[in-house]
Amino acid sequence: MTHWQGVFPAVTTKLDQDGSINLEATKASINRLIDNGVSGIIVLPMLGENASLLPQEKEAVIRAAKEAIAGRVPLLSGLAEISTAGAVASARKFQDYGAEGLMVFPSLGYKTDPRETAEWYKAIAGASDLPIMIYNNPIAYGVDVTPAVLEVLADCPTIVAVKEETGDVRRVTDMFIALGNRFDIFCGVDDQIVESMSLGATGWVSGMTNAWPKECVQIFNLCAAGNFAAARDLYRVMTPSFHLDTHVKLVQYIKMAEHLVYGAPEWTRAPRLPLTGEERERVIATITATIEQLKQMQSRRAA
Repeated sequence: MTHWQGVFPAVTTKLDQDGSINLEATKASINRLIDNGVSGIIVLPMLGENASLLPQEKEAVIRAAKEAIAGRVPLLSGLAEISTAGAVASARKFQDYGAEGLMVFPSLGYKTDPRETAEWYKAIAGASDLPIMIYNNPIAYGVDVTPAVLEVLADCPTIVAVKEETGDVRRVTDMFIALGNRFDIFCGVDDQIVESMSLGATGWVSGMTNAWPKECVQIFNLCAAGNFAAARDLYRVMTPSFHLDTHVKLVQYIKMAEHLVYGAPEWTRAPRLPLTGEERERVIATITATIEQLKQMQSRRAA
């Protein structure tokens, strides 16, 4: 059975100002992430504006990522569909395009009950031999893959991991109590990574790693080594920016962080619009404060 661990950034799809996909910028960002030590790459997550892309654009992104990665780390693709038939078809297509795993959303068009949720994931798990990470984000999608639902899915060998994004860190322990080590548990929100790893999570699907891969990998590695004191020092510097990962406008906010940190394009696709006014100023101030504090921390260490 496949086991994933480490930092798997949810990669933003880079766009030009007219909304067209910039594949070269996307590939460059993937290379930057891998050069800074991430353990996997996830394209077409929510941060990748999955629901806003056409089918041929999704294919282009997966194939470009496959080329950029060149076998260095696993390539996962987000899979977000409305119908079971559409999700099954996409799972098969994405495998053909080069994806080596899937991060599967619940149905985007209908809030399934627990029985329907289990059947949704069973159908997709049977569509290909790709390993699957369940994307559990009930805050955004209204569907909770609870420990009880996971128990129903425990006999599906291709379902190997859960991106835990309920916002309640206690869920990590609840999953271990109910299921032991059956699923790899990934923290799915940036501002709970230290807490989640202290409870046994072994992976992190991260948004702000797009901007700060070196620092995020460092936090993860410190926690994995049990050095939580050092991890907390860095975590406290980065948490104000990590909080931006949990806002409804996380796509705009994280792309802004990438833009300010290393010059990546900030553009999103409508209906998402560029940040303006007080909101833009506030987000920029938060990010620039983190940039400055990281510089100060680095200077103190070098002294």
